[in-house]
Amino acid sequence: MSHIFARNCNVTPPVAVGGEGCYLIDSTGKRYLDGSGGAAVSCLGHGDSTITAAIKAQLDTLAFAHTGFFTSEPAEALADLLVEHAPEGIDRVYLVSGGSEATEAAIKLARQYWVEKGQPERGRLIARKQSYHGNTIGALSAGGNEWRRQQFAPLLLDVSHIDPCYEYRLRHEGESLEDYGLRAANALEDELLRVGPETVMAFMAEPVVGATAGALAPAPGYFKRIREICDQYGVLLILDEVMCGMGRTGSLFACEQDGIAPDIVCIAKGLGAGYQPIGAMLCTAEIHDTIKNGTGFFQHGHTYLGHPAAAAGGLAVVSAILERDLTQRVKVQGQKLQESLEARFGQHPHVGDIRGRGLFRGIELVQDRGTKAPFDPSRGVAAKIKKAAFAEGLICYPMSGTIDGRQGDHILLAPPFIIEDDQIVELTDKLERAIHTVI
Repeated sequence: MSHIFARNCNVTPPVAVGGEGCYLIDSTGKRYLDGSGGAAVSCLGHGDSTITAAIKAQLDTLAFAHTGFFTSEPAEALADLLVEHAPEGIDRVYLVSGGSEATEAAIKLARQYWVEKGQPERGRLIARKQSYHGNTIGALSAGGNEWRRQQFAPLLLDVSHIDPCYEYRLRHEGESLEDYGLRAANALEDELLRVGPETVMAFMAEPVVGATAGALAPAPGYFKRIREICDQYGVLLILDEVMCGMGRTGSLFACEQDGIAPDIVCIAKGLGAGYQPIGAMLCTAEIHDTIKNGTGFFQHGHTYLGHPAAAAGGLAVVSAILERDLTQRVKVQGQKLQESLEARFGQHPHVGDIRGRGLFRGIELVQDRGTKAPFDPSRGVAAKIKKAAFAEGLICYPMSGTIDGRQGDHILLAPPFIIEDDQIVELTDKLERAIHTVI
């Protein structure tokens, strides 16, 4: 009997014992193509000896030093490398242990920034429906997925949520992509005026929405207009790139493709590629210096901030992404994956949309392709596809509640950056069989 408190108390998962490139191997010897990188984590695949060697070397040198007393060489080097390649204006790095810690820190930093600026009335956060920002109370409050929020509602902060930029569902007939992007972005200004812009500290969004909406990329011009609105009303822009960043969409930071720079950006998942638990919150010099010249102390922290072994792993991962030119590979292989999905599912009667950027792709499933009507939630389509794909030897990331937290199903794909052409075919073949089995 296992004493592990599992994610699903009624399921006994197989035991993973090994990893090799794009595959995970269980204790029976069965191989699984990791078509989602876990949860968009394993960007370099499994068993990369360069990364493990860097971590081992750091453990032999220094395993841990609390940041209340010390900094460390790998933490400093990782921060330098991230800032060197970060969006314009980003100057400081706050290393944490994962995505939820990064987004929680971002929310708290935004609040403290305004307090130290002498504007304590700015305490409201605006985010988007169908977003996911993590599972701590602040991060869950920012997230807009009702299924994840529902049972914890009495504990959550009061956060405003506007519609996402969801072209497949929300663009009007005859409306251009550019016009829709502008209209979707202007919902932020409408909400600012409704609640009073002087009360708002920040707007938080994922450049490409991951888990809760299935690789939902913005319409052209959307984020440029968002940046303009934030600047006009003096609101901080927080971008959550925990899932879509670190090369996943074809650029090291996802927002590069939208031509904007945030005030705060959060990364994780691909930052450590699964080799160590690590995340980071990055901010502008202006935000950092406001704290430095005020109280001088960010009133926040965790025990494992800037863990030397985790930082060494992150440094090796980011270095590998850059030195191996993997962002270019993501663009090339991502286009091949998109073409493979379109060839196989483009006319499928139960596939409504195939979307995403780079090696971050989503398939939205529908009961009726013509009307875009979703499957009845009682059918549990996403969960069944996950199970059927797993039986085929494919790890993918199906989720329900795509439309409003209850209705809609999608499949998220985020394979390792090293995926080969024949593995793209294998992924598509196995996914097709899983969908056919369920639908």
